[in-house]
Amino acid sequence: MADNATVTTPERKLTHKDMVASFWRSGFFQGSWNYERVQNIGFCFQLIPAIRRLYPDDKQGRADAMKRQLTFMQITPIMASLIGGIMMAMEEEKANGTDIDDATITSLKVGMMGPMAGVGDPIFWGTIRPVLGAFAASLALSGLGIVAPLIFFIVWNAIRLSSRWYLQKIGYEQGTNIVENLGGGLVQKLTMGASILGMFIMGALVPRWTAVNMPLVISKVTTDGKTTVTTLQDVFDQLLPGLAPLLLMFFCLWLLRKKVNAVWIIFLLFALGIFGYWIGLFG
Repeated sequence: MADNATVTTPERKLTHKDMVASFWRSGFFQGSWNYERVQNIGFCFQLIPAIRRLYPDDKQGRADAMKRQLTFMQITPIMASLIGGIMMAMEEEKANGTDIDDATITSLKVGMMGPMAGVGDPIFWGTIRPVLGAFAASLALSGLGIVAPLIFFIVWNAIRLSSRWYLQKIGYEQGTNIVENLGGGLVQKLTMGASILGMFIMGALVPRWTAVNMPLVISKVTTDGKTTVTTLQDVFDQLLPGLAPLLLMFFCLWLLRKKVNAVWIIFLLFALGIFGYWIGLFG
């Protein structure tokens, strides 16, 4: 009697080529927004190379995996690569027979969107990009011309692409363990630190790039034939240099906290500037 042969299914494993393909697809993450699930199509498109590798001959398994990744998605685009790496690891485990239900995968993805966006927005949109933009603008004002935007383009994309690649790699290698690694209040500390740093940078940029000139004459004093003119701008500068731009910023922030649309705030600033110039308050 012949021994019964044991048939084993080969382990399904993502390759470096799959990781590279998903990385390049992540550049089109925001290419298909929609009002119902926002960035879900771009996120699923990013994971298709991994899904094809894990379910090569299983059309139903491939369809189910795409359905799982087409749920609601809204996050800082760069941080989506981290969650994408985690989803690759979980899909790989599920394709190899690990008992992971759809709700677990979806819940983990949804649960990480808020904290990761809270870290990504202050770091990338609130700090790195404005600082690079301000640096490039300084170079342009110094007369470097075409060099300034080229420096911004090259440096920003180098940071953006490298961050996408390494975040995806970290997410895939750590898998579900990343939730434990980010525990203990680490995400909250990162969020607070990034927010403070971002606000610090933006506060430093306000007096540098916002100019408020108030030439309204307050007093004229003539001594020994020499006339000293004091303007409203001189008073503000004596109190605190850059005080007027700071007050203007706080005024705009107050309007934003009152849910005033940013477009209306821009029109209001236009109106204030024109009216102030007409009455002689602003120069």
